[in-house]
Amino acid sequence: MSNASSNNKSKDEKLIRLLEEQLAHSNQQNKKLSKKLDQSLKQIESLTQQLQHLTKLLYGSKTEKSKYNTPDGQVSLFEDDPSFTDSEHTEEQSQQTISYTVVRNIQKKKRNDSLRDDVEIEAIHHHPDNTICDCCQHQMVEIGGTVVREEATFIPAKMMKVQHIEHAYECRNCKSDASQSAQIKRGKAPQPPIQRSIASPSVLAKVIYDKFAQYLPLYRQVKEWSRYGLDTNDKNLSNWVIHAAHDWLLPIYERMKELMMFKSVLHVDETYSQIIHRSDGKSGQSNAYNWVYRSVPSQGPLIILFQSSLSRARSVLESFTEGYSGTIICDGYSAYDKIGGITFANCWAHVRRYWLKADSKNGQVGVKYCDELYRLERKFKHLSPSKRRKKRQKYSKPIVDKFLNWIETSPFYGKNALAKAAEYTLNRANGLRAFLNDGRIEIDNNPAENAIRPNVIGRKNWLFSVSEAGAKANAICLSIAETAKSNGIDFYEYIKKLLTDLPNIGIHQNPEILDQYMPWSKMIQATCNRR
Repeated sequence: MSNASSNNKSKDEKLIRLLEEQLAHSNQQNKKLSKKLDQSLKQIESLTQQLQHLTKLLYGSKTEKSKYNTPDGQVSLFEDDPSFTDSEHTEEQSQQTISYTVVRNIQKKKRNDSLRDDVEIEAIHHHPDNTICDCCQHQMVEIGGTVVREEATFIPAKMMKVQHIEHAYECRNCKSDASQSAQIKRGKAPQPPIQRSIASPSVLAKVIYDKFAQYLPLYRQVKEWSRYGLDTNDKNLSNWVIHAAHDWLLPIYERMKELMMFKSVLHVDETYSQIIHRSDGKSGQSNAYNWVYRSVPSQGPLIILFQSSLSRARSVLESFTEGYSGTIICDGYSAYDKIGGITFANCWAHVRRYWLKADSKNGQVGVKYCDELYRLERKFKHLSPSKRRKKRQKYSKPIVDKFLNWIETSPFYGKNALAKAAEYTLNRANGLRAFLNDGRIEIDNNPAENAIRPNVIGRKNWLFSVSEAGAKANAICLSIAETAKSNGIDFYEYIKKLLTDLPNIGIHQNPEILDQYMPWSKMIQATCNRR
C-alpha cells in the first residue's frame, strides 16, 4: 500500500506541476493577448480620430474658430470680443440701440458700388428735340436740369508708338571760320530700362503689375497685349521681367534687405514652389521653396521680402540672415533652431491647430487655454511694447505656466492626435514663452503666413518657374509688390517710376540715392501714394 500511495502521490505532484505550467503559460498568453488588445484599442482610437479629422476636413467647416466656449463663457479665439472695446449696456439701452439701428437701415440703404471723388466727370446733357411751344409757337426757356442717373464708363487703354529723336545743332558762325571747328550739340534721350527693347517703363510696369498684383500668368497677358496692338509672346514677356528685376529692382530689394537686417524682430515662413530647370540636377517635379521675411510694425515701415531657393535646409536661412542678431518668430520646423545670434519664438497658432485636431475633451481644454491667451492679446493689441510686456507678465504668463503644467502632469501617450499635440507643445515650450518677455514679439506667426499668401495664389495661377533666374525675379517682384502695398503705395505707379528714374541717375555710382526710392520715402509717398 505504501508503494501505491507513493506512486499516486508522485502522479498527483506531476499533475499539479503540469497544471501549474499550463496555468503559467496561459497567464503569459493572456498577458500577450492583453498587450495586443491594448495596442489594437489605441490603434483603433488613433484611426478613429484620423477618420473624424479627415471627415471634418472633407465635409466640415474650414475655419479655425472653436465651437467650444471658453471657461468664462465667451466664444473663443478669432471671433471679435466686444467686452474689451464696448461699454456695458443695460437691457433697456440694448433694446434702444437695436431699435435705432433697424430704423436707420430701413431709411437708408448702403450702396455696394461707388466711384471715388477723384474720378473725372463728364456731363451729357439731354435737351428736347423741339423747344417750340405747341400752344403758342413761341420759343421755350430752360428752367432747370435734373441728374437722373450716374454711370461708370470704362475707356480702354491704348497702345502708342513713341519715337525718341535726338536732334543735332551746329554753330554756322564757327563753321564759316576756317580757323576753328564748328561746335555741335546733340539732344540726349533718356536711357531705357532694357537696351534694344521696345518695352517702355509703362509697359514693363503693366506686365509686372498684372502678374504680381493681379496674379495673371504671362501667357494669358499675350492676347491682351495683342488686342492693344503689341504682338509678343510669353517667353519675351518673361525675359522682360527677368531683365527689369535683375537690373533695376534688385538694388531696391538688396537695400531693403540691408535695412531689414537692422531690425531686432522678424517673422519667417516658407512654402513650396516648382522650378523646371534646376542646377542641382534634381527633377523639375521636386519641390523648390520660397521663404518670406517680414518685419514688425513697432520697428518702423514694414518690409516684406521673398527668397527663392532649391531647398528648405537651414543653410538657406543662415545665408539670408548672415550677420543678423535678434528674434525670429516662426513655426515648429526644425530648421528654425541653432543659429548663432538668433533667438527663436514659436507660434501659438500652430499649437492651437494641433489641439484643435485632437477632437476630444482634453483637446477642447488645450484649445481653451490658447483662446484665453488670444483674448488677452486682442486686449493688449494697441499698447506700446513695454506696456504689452508688463500686461503679458501679469495676465498671460500664469495661463502659459498652468497650460504647460497641465500637459506635463497628464498621461498623454501614444501616437494619437492628443499625444502629438502634447509633444509638439512641450518640445517648443521655451520658444512659446518668448512672447512673454518682449512686447515687440507677436504671439503667433500669422503675419508671415498672411505675407506668403500672394506667393501661394500666384503659384496656383502661373504654376511653376521655368528657370532659377525666373524664380529669383518672381521673388524680387513679389517683395517689392507686398512691401509697396504694406506702405500704402500704388504698385503700378511705383514700378513705373523705378524703371523710369533708376536707369538715368547712376545708382551704382551713388547707391545712397536708393533711400529716396524706398516705398516709405517722402518722394515716393507723394508721387505714388494710393488715392
